[in-house]
Amino acid sequence: MRRIVVTSVAVLSLAAAALGAVVAEREPLDIRVFAPIGPPGQPEPVAIGPDRRVYVGTNQLGHGDTDAPSKVFAFSRKGEPVREYVIEGQPLDESHGIQGLVFDRDGTLYALDRSADPRVIAVDPATGDQRRYASFRDVPSCGTAPGSDGEECSDTRLDGPAGPDYATFAPDGDLYVTDIDQALIWRVPKGGGRAEIWLTDARLESLYGPNGIQFMADERTLLFVNTASNPSAGNALTGRLYTVVVQDDGSPGELTQVWESLPVDAPDGIAIAQSGNVYVAVAGSSQVLKLSPEFTELARVPPDPAANQSEEIPVDAPGSLAFLGERLLVSNHSAIRGDPESWAILDVFAGERGLPLHYPRIARPRLFVAVRARRAEAGDHVRLRVRVTRHLASLDSPVRGGRVRARRQRARTDRDGVARLRLATAPGAAITVRARKRGFVRAKRPIAAP
Repeated sequence: MRRIVVTSVAVLSLAAAALGAVVAEREPLDIRVFAPIGPPGQPEPVAIGPDRRVYVGTNQLGHGDTDAPSKVFAFSRKGEPVREYVIEGQPLDESHGIQGLVFDRDGTLYALDRSADPRVIAVDPATGDQRRYASFRDVPSCGTAPGSDGEECSDTRLDGPAGPDYATFAPDGDLYVTDIDQALIWRVPKGGGRAEIWLTDARLESLYGPNGIQFMADERTLLFVNTASNPSAGNALTGRLYTVVVQDDGSPGELTQVWESLPVDAPDGIAIAQSGNVYVAVAGSSQVLKLSPEFTELARVPPDPAANQSEEIPVDAPGSLAFLGERLLVSNHSAIRGDPESWAILDVFAGERGLPLHYPRIARPRLFVAVRARRAEAGDHVRLRVRVTRHLASLDSPVRGGRVRARRQRARTDRDGVARLRLATAPGAAITVRARKRGFVRAKRPIAAP
């Protein structure tokens, strides 16, 4: 027995060494191509869904096919295209683009549409169904709205349109959205509806204002980017990172600057690691920065323009960042050059995992019903195999103990979410299979008897 144990340990050691060698093949901050992005072009937001797929939105603000509706592309974790969704209802005769993507616990995708009709669109990845979740509006400058209490104005000198840019969910389901054009952060209450002004500050007014945003590890402090700066904050050519605490009563705490970029870096998206390191996409310098938990710069990748040109696809105005395991996915959106050869999602090896994002439950989950029918040998009966899962069909999530009914026949689902029914019916007759379980929205599936 001892010899067998030693042999097993040796085999495991060799396997571990081989795995370590595979991992060690990638140097820290090594860059590879995850997936190219096709028409309509200019990818910006990238997010990882609870279905473990990678979602990418297109933002055709001045580049790409500006006459086409925006799209959201879904990829496997290996970068293989899986599905695409065409955004409905955009005013195509004016600028439009998707600038932020987030998910809730049940897999609903929330997309920020920065267009003449600025809004949050809730997309069901299983069906492609879309609906308006929230709307944004042009608010006046507080300087032009005398007597305003600050609730319905932005602390700016100039009046800009609504520009929803990035979003992050709080644990309680509220959605915080940066507005790059109005120098403010919106809060959309859980369940959607009218967005409210949560924070506005004169230091945020600039050519490109509030941008990437994420909750820090304490789940109360928001870290966000201001891409350029107001002269009241310092050098107008540098961008900054700010923190602000969501206080117990829901109001914002003090706005605190924690980092300043180099001139013309133009920081865009951010992603926080479990270690507290912060990764920043700098669109002006075409690099990804690694900052310490104390916001000290640790590295830039690529380190210089010459190194960048040696990449398979050079980094070109990176926008959004998202952790996929120990890899950092980066949207290469070429916002300045508008080069279709640059439009891709890049893969930067961070060698560490991201801080988990919040995926709150926004509404009661729904059921999804799949039915397989065949006629019994006797010919006067139909056998139904019904499988009930959570509505996000891309997840293998069977619902046990669900109640299934078709006509007067009833059954309960087993641990695999399966129930079987036997009905007397003629060929071609309409059958509606219904499923329900406490805590879920009911579902039904009409079929024709075989």
